[in-house]
Amino acid sequence: MKLAEALMIRADLQKRIAQLGERLSMNAKVQEGDMPSENPEALLKELSENMIQLENLVTRINLTNCREIPGVGTITALISKRDALTKKLSILREFLLSAAAKVDRYSKNEIRVMSSVNVAELQKSLDADARELRSLNLKIQELNWLTDLE
Repeated sequence: MKLAEALMIRADLQKRIAQLGERLSMNAKVQEGDMPSENPEALLKELSENMIQLENLVTRINLTNCREIPGVGTITALISKRDALTKKLSILREFLLSAAAKVDRYSKNEIRVMSSVNVAELQKSLDADARELRSLNLKIQELNWLTDLE
């Protein structure tokens, strides 16, 4: 199985587990004399089985991500770099919006508000980082489809 397939299965398991939690909550109590719409014991058993599957799959994904790939490093390192770059871009975009916002003056007597940075220069830097992020995402996706699961 390829890593990408394992990631899709993990996402499906996580959704199924969340749904089981909701179904359990809906069947936690019933009026005296009534029956729950679903058997809570069966739901608990299914939840336990799904959790074991998820735990095993996540372990295999993590082991795979930590495996050294010649010329690349580890997928874990690429994911960490992507996450850091994503956070940086988010903060810079917000800062750039604030820095680029015009402040209208109604008369020449009002205090003039100026940007504290060169907006055009910062935008170029942000664009370069965004290109790097796209490239990094493509590399991670490529590795996900080429790498066999541990």
